[in-house]
Amino acid sequence: MSAGSARTEALTHRDADWAGLRVLVAGLGVSGFAAADALLERGARVTVVDAAEPADGSAMSERARILDILGAALRYGEDAVAALPDEPLDLVVTSPGWRPDQPLLAAAADSGIPVWGEVELAWRMRPREGAAPWLTVTGTNGKTTTVQMLTAMLGAAGLRACSAGNVGTPILEAVMDPTPYDVIAVELSSFQLHWSHSLRPRASVCLNVAPDHVDWHGSLDEYARAKGRVYTNTEVACVFNAQDEVTRRLVEEADVQEGCRAVGFTLGVPGLSEVGLVEDVLADRAFVAERRTSAAELGSLDDLRAGPDAPPPAPHLVANALAAAALARAHGVPPSAVRQGLRDFVPEPHRIADLGVVRGVRWVDDSKATNPHAAQASLAAFEHVVWVAGGLLKGADVEELVAAAAGRLRGVVLIGRDRSAISEALARHAPDVPVVDVDRTDTGAMDAVVEHALDLAREGDVVLLAPAAASMDMFANYGARGDAFTAAVRRLTGQE
Repeated sequence: MSAGSARTEALTHRDADWAGLRVLVAGLGVSGFAAADALLERGARVTVVDAAEPADGSAMSERARILDILGAALRYGEDAVAALPDEPLDLVVTSPGWRPDQPLLAAAADSGIPVWGEVELAWRMRPREGAAPWLTVTGTNGKTTTVQMLTAMLGAAGLRACSAGNVGTPILEAVMDPTPYDVIAVELSSFQLHWSHSLRPRASVCLNVAPDHVDWHGSLDEYARAKGRVYTNTEVACVFNAQDEVTRRLVEEADVQEGCRAVGFTLGVPGLSEVGLVEDVLADRAFVAERRTSAAELGSLDDLRAGPDAPPPAPHLVANALAAAALARAHGVPPSAVRQGLRDFVPEPHRIADLGVVRGVRWVDDSKATNPHAAQASLAAFEHVVWVAGGLLKGADVEELVAAAAGRLRGVVLIGRDRSAISEALARHAPDVPVVDVDRTDTGAMDAVVEHALDLAREGDVVLLAPAAASMDMFANYGARGDAFTAAVRRLTGQE
């Protein structure tokens, strides 16, 4: 063990000896700033590097100004991130997007210098006594919704809780809050999990695993392995998707704390040690004393409806609710608070958002469905769909998605740079489905999309924006894409 490793191993809480620790922080984004700020507060000697020079007036420039005042050394440019600095280091803290083969991080690993992510740092910055337990959530899709549902359930139980990590409050900010939280719902990406080593969650879940970020991890197996780290050292319950064999296998392979249980969630009737559906009731057969013969009612599908006139909740939304409920129950939340949390939950924009019925057709914005797995879950929620799809596929395969959705499609309107890949899959799997190709990328393109979709739809159908692709070929982000779709739908009614 190197001297740096020996010293960092002792850093298990915020009152440990951080003073004088020589730390390189890789990246001056939000997480890099939070890491540098927390380390400087504990007396560490911090150098921050970033390939980009902060632009005047930018958020990055303001972060740099604050860290400079606090005493950090700041270095910019490609040379700053190409290799380790000459001075000795005890630790490197990396922003989550930096790949393991990035030259600076690879050099640190080769030199025996520990490399932590900001989540690992946050775990080690918790107080020595009375630290808030973490309930951790990962998965290819559904993480944010599940974490926010979980936070609503915890709040309904009277607990001071927040969502943090990959969503909401930065995890270091939550950990260092002067008014301590009772419990923290933590969303973790595969990048964050890769750089985390010593987390010990109270309960954890991997919602699903589908191809994503393979370029970062190197292979789908490595991506799945990173997701599986969410279960490592879990204390009470490893929650898994009983209808996803990959998540089941990840639990079976996990090294957990003595007494930790495996708890499945399913859209079917729950078996022993599962939560699931009995008709329209969310039922718990995992956290009740007589689970062999009885179940606790946690809520109903009506508790998940956006309103009395809204369609039934999509299956993947129900699955997220069951996963959140299992985590809440593992933490001791009573069934009544789970139900109230479902009622209190307000979904983030552009996540299967019901825009209402216009001209006899229901319009739904799921612009957040930025990969085929998410789009497939969204399409499965509706019987007859005019599908708005396309954008940047980033090499994703759409064959399985199109084949699974073919029987539901009334028509398809394609947008974006990689729309031809979807068009070709439709020709193979749904040759009789009418397809409109919109090759415009101007600001009026979404009005054309909506008009074409309306022409294809019949009364009672759903027009669904679930692109299965990223948005940056036409829009700043998926939110801007969803906003454009919503505005175009409103113009149909004369509201804009």
